[in-house]
Amino acid sequence: MTLQQQFENNIQQQQFFSKKDKILVAVSGGIDSVVLCQLLHQGGFTFAIAHCNFTLRQQASNEDEAFVKAMAEKYKADFFSRSFDTHAFAENKKIGIQEAARTLRYSFFTELVSEKSHQLYGLVTAHHADDNVETCLMNFFKGTGLAGLQGMAAKSRQYDILIIRPLLIFSKTQLIEYAGQEKLLWREDASNATDKYTRNYFRNTLIPGLQKVFPQVEQNILGNMRRFAGASEIYQYGIQQLLKKQLQQKGEEWHWPVWMLLKSPGSLTLLYEFVKNYGFLPGQVPGIMNLCQSETGKYVSSETHRIFRNRRWLVLAPLGAGASHFIIDEERTQVFFDGQVLKIKKLHAPVNITPGEFTAQLDAGEIQFPLLLRKYKTGDYFYPLGLAKKKKLSRFFIDKKLSVSQKEKVWVIESQRKIVWVIGYRIDDRFKITARTKNVLQLSAEAV
Repeated sequence: MTLQQQFENNIQQQQFFSKKDKILVAVSGGIDSVVLCQLLHQGGFTFAIAHCNFTLRQQASNEDEAFVKAMAEKYKADFFSRSFDTHAFAENKKIGIQEAARTLRYSFFTELVSEKSHQLYGLVTAHHADDNVETCLMNFFKGTGLAGLQGMAAKSRQYDILIIRPLLIFSKTQLIEYAGQEKLLWREDASNATDKYTRNYFRNTLIPGLQKVFPQVEQNILGNMRRFAGASEIYQYGIQQLLKKQLQQKGEEWHWPVWMLLKSPGSLTLLYEFVKNYGFLPGQVPGIMNLCQSETGKYVSSETHRIFRNRRWLVLAPLGAGASHFIIDEERTQVFFDGQVLKIKKLHAPVNITPGEFTAQLDAGEIQFPLLLRKYKTGDYFYPLGLAKKKKLSRFFIDKKLSVSQKEKVWVIESQRKIVWVIGYRIDDRFKITARTKNVLQLSAEAV
């Protein structure tokens, strides 16, 4: 069976997508994504091409983009590209270059797939078996647990979009052989030959070193990954059964009898699997477990929830009306506060202005994360939309004829210590949409 036949059979058996679906292919211009496009084209699939220019290699980055654009023309595929100042983004977010590139890349892809006018079924990437081996080993050393040892899934929903990896059944060697047979051309990224980035070290140094001792190491790891996936299904089933028996839901709260948690097999693991969904970190789990030995009233908090000891119970509850502030990072899409939900969307300008005091559309270029959602306090001021000078909120409320009780219920959102929106009343003039606005941050608040 040829590689082309294996490729098409895999798509059909796994029900990745059909020839009626239009898919978005992430294309760097390297051999993997070039092979992927050729296989899709030969198979008669409909696809668009997306390319990210991270401007990390000066002229070479621009040449990559031109190469991929020519590919799109060759295949008569829609072409989307975007350039990023990756170094500036990484510095601003205080993260590494590779993490910055990944964040920018998937943000762009998600935006494209989510845009209804493009009619895209999902994102298809060119990750192959060798990539998955690297991912498994990297996750092992990072300590990601059983879930990370499964590597990348062939089909998953991430970043609110469907991501498909149809080349995971093929090795890099197979892709190189296919490219030679098809006489394909591709771009070489010189940085791949260095150990500058973590994945390159695994690819160029660690795995070849392991192969000298264990020649079948890659095949063995791939086999283990399949077993880990099966073990994970059993593990998750067992976790859910235990939690179902032990937890009691009362409104927005979860109540857990202390004695049941203490007698559970793997109690620390069981506790973590439950609380991780509410923003708690692995390092907080021992402290939460210590609540089982503490007096009533002691607690441990995440950004959104609190676990406290209440007599014979551990109680998990959202930080509701009692919470005075919430930190909102760039990845958040919603925040629950004070009986309301704040929804966060990123849009491309131009947008249709949405009227209403509980929706704010702001110039995203003027906004810096993290945002602070907090209650109004004495001394607050802002520049109300339509006014060129600042105004204290206390005076603004007098003009609005707000009662004392109404003032106490007011929440505001800050960016870099500047109020951008008085929720339910008005945005700040400094953050309004203008003719120069390229991206829009839309915030909306509604009761839950």
